[in-house]
Amino acid sequence: MTTIEGGSAPRTVAASTGCEINFTGRLPEDVAAYVEQSLSANTRRSYASDLAHFEAWGGSVPATDASIARYIAEHAEALSVATLVRRLATISKAHAAKGLPTPTASELVRATMRGIKRSRGTAQIEAKPLLRDDLFLALDRMGDDAKSVRDRALLLIGFAGGFRRSELIGLDVVDIEHARQGLIIHLRRSKTDQLGAGRKIAVPFGRTHRCPVGALDQWLSLSSAKTGPLFRCVNRHGHVIDQRLSGEAVALVLKERLRATGIDPAGYSGHSLRAGFATSAAMAGASSWKIRAQTGHASDAMLARYIRDGDMFTSNAAGFVL
Repeated sequence: MTTIEGGSAPRTVAASTGCEINFTGRLPEDVAAYVEQSLSANTRRSYASDLAHFEAWGGSVPATDASIARYIAEHAEALSVATLVRRLATISKAHAAKGLPTPTASELVRATMRGIKRSRGTAQIEAKPLLRDDLFLALDRMGDDAKSVRDRALLLIGFAGGFRRSELIGLDVVDIEHARQGLIIHLRRSKTDQLGAGRKIAVPFGRTHRCPVGALDQWLSLSSAKTGPLFRCVNRHGHVIDQRLSGEAVALVLKERLRATGIDPAGYSGHSLRAGFATSAAMAGASSWKIRAQTGHASDAMLARYIRDGDMFTSNAAGFVL
């Protein structure tokens, strides 16, 4: 099995077939240490998963362009276009790490990928946005037990901050700062901020009883946490334990709470909070730059699908004639 070492994620993606991404083996120790830190834990996990899949299929490094073209062709129906593109990037990186030319740049591989895109289309399956009204329905069905208190805070903070699920579960107690107008959340690192420049996200007091600030304060009081992970596991006895909530748990919590409300949870994921905030804000008339200030999107283009979906029925042309 491919393994990677260094913290919770591997620094080397290795297998018996030569599938590995390891720049550090031939470098001086001090250089190798910095090279190892050039990749985030999530990136190293993705590399490991991609190369393990390629290896299980029968791939190896170095690989020929013919074998790579066959690999993506055989998986064109089972995997999304986005996943295939990522697999090619990983295989290319594995070759570069060994100082080898990458066969993924050959015209054969490029033509195969173009054909897959033309036949399959490139539209990605997007998470269904959790809109504000549906969020409120789910919140109103929750009780006052420890799990409900945590879930209420998790969903409200995730929504109000427009967080990615990795950002949400990565928050620590020390990242929360109380202010007169609400909360300031210090996001130390994110998917688009691998160097850790960080940014601050304001979460104001809510105008109703579904206040994200109040919900988080209730959770902090119940958990008695002063340091460590903000969102923690609750065991079957209702006791809060010192274990960070996983990324997968965000989707499970959301689906469970929607199901209890009578809403079909199909299509919802951990990204639905972020998508739902952006869509709901657009529907409420928030400007794109205000939404981006909260979500951290790099450009209006990245927000376009949310804005478009949120404005679909606003001054719709058909509404003028029907």
